[in-house]
Amino acid sequence: MTAVLTRGDVLERALSVAATVVDPELPMLTLLDLGVLREVSLDEDGTVVAAITPTYSGCPAMATMRDDLVHELRAAGFDRVRVRVVLEPAWTTDWITPEGRAALADAGISPPGAAPRRDGPVAIQLMPTRRSVTCPRCGSAEVDLTSEFGSTACKAMYRCRVCLEPFDHVKEI
Repeated sequence: MTAVLTRGDVLERALSVAATVVDPELPMLTLLDLGVLREVSLDEDGTVVAAITPTYSGCPAMATMRDDLVHELRAAGFDRVRVRVVLEPAWTTDWITPEGRAALADAGISPPGAAPRRDGPVAIQLMPTRRSVTCPRCGSAEVDLTSEFGSTACKAMYRCRVCLEPFDHVKEI
């Protein structure tokens, strides 16, 4: 006797596969923990549709995220896969899960604080953004910004004045 899978079973399986895909720039995070994977659904014809939101406009990792999602879903037996990009609402670091924040800290990357709230236009700021940052290694708040630009555009570089270790900090967006 062959088991018959319901649409819900297929969708649940597709979501569980998509939830394992990691971010190419922060491989300690899944796209789900990063908050980039917004939805997994099935079209009327059974096509698996994964919706992702870029972390910022022009994010160079989007093509890799898309390709990795398609590859993993096809490898899991889903023949028809499509990835759509959702731009609204814009992604925010507030969407990073608690598990994702813990994974960042465990990897020596300072997780972001609360994203700034804005109504209306964003003012241009020429000075570095003030952030509440603690060292992911020793927990000290005695840190110095060494560069507004870290190993990726979404991170800044800091150095702890207590343990003297440099570290990345994910910028609040």
